[in-house]
Amino acid sequence: MQAPDPFLQREILGGEFRILDKIGTGGMGSVYRAAQPAMSRTVAIKILHPQLALRKDLISRFRREARAMSQLTHPNTVKVFMYGQLEGDNSLYIVMEHLEGQNLSRIVKREGPLSVPRAIGILMQVCGALQEAHEKGIVHRDLKPENIFLCRNGGLQDFPKVLDFGLAKITETEMRPGSIQLTQEGMVFGTPEFMSPEQAQGKILDHRSDIYSLAIILYEALTTKLPFRAQTPMDYLQKHVLEAPIPLDQRVQNLFFPPGLAQVIERALAKQREARYASAHDFAEALRPYAEMYQQRQPSQPGVPPSHQRSTAPPLLAAAPAAPAAPPKSRFLEFALVAAVFLLMGVVLTAVALKYVIR
Repeated sequence: MQAPDPFLQREILGGEFRILDKIGTGGMGSVYRAAQPAMSRTVAIKILHPQLALRKDLISRFRREARAMSQLTHPNTVKVFMYGQLEGDNSLYIVMEHLEGQNLSRIVKREGPLSVPRAIGILMQVCGALQEAHEKGIVHRDLKPENIFLCRNGGLQDFPKVLDFGLAKITETEMRPGSIQLTQEGMVFGTPEFMSPEQAQGKILDHRSDIYSLAIILYEALTTKLPFRAQTPMDYLQKHVLEAPIPLDQRVQNLFFPPGLAQVIERALAKQREARYASAHDFAEALRPYAEMYQQRQPSQPGVPPSHQRSTAPPLLAAAPAAPAAPPKSRFLEFALVAAVFLLMGVVLTAVALKYVIR
């Protein structure tokens, strides 16, 4: 029989918060929904497993990185209100904004492949959040669809919030080079399906590792498939390092994409990080031309989302049929020149004839 959760219905931090229920559990701890009566708001509190608080170096690193996370102000990054250690068992905690919606993984599983404009619109916003974090020296290291939460913001339907910034870095010092620590529920030390080649090899990571992971998330959102065929976590790790990804437009039959999009994603998935986009901003700019594509809907193909259907439109924007073209300006000028020559010849001949008559 499972022991009752010791935090449920408990007041913490001197009664400032009352934990209402559990939202979920992962490898590093659990996330709870809590009330903050003094602020008349609901928050989310992530409480890490007590054993993580036994290492002083981890506590110091947690505080340093939680402080950096609390300084992130991008609207597509989840807000961190406060952090610290609980009285009693000294568990580490982070108080964040409470979000209502669903993560990207659930949406793709329920709805199937997202349209090109929708998927790219979501991922470009995520790039903005990553750019700010990377400029402050924070690498996410565990980007995956579960950590991209879609909610509403005013009139915006797909407003992503990036979750768990920097938490994977907290315990990275616990791992030896080349080792991967996985948990059945959270896999917060790195999720094999979305790891960069350098992360799979236990190398030191920089911001370009996040760009690789983000490209896989986009690939899956567009196809519901990953760019490698694998059965086990170790298979995925090996393929990240050794095997070229399946081209986007070859992954699923009857799904068609704008010319050039596959090459943009392919560059972001380069094995060598030097060959990828230099920043999240650069990746977003490479995706931008495709965000507004296919505004003109093509004849429907059953079972295929409109923006995945084969288009007869030009490579960039699909436009309405053009009106019949006017004669080229160069042709008009040529005609006018010929007419002027004939007119001049007529004048000359007339003058000669008159001169002959007079004589």
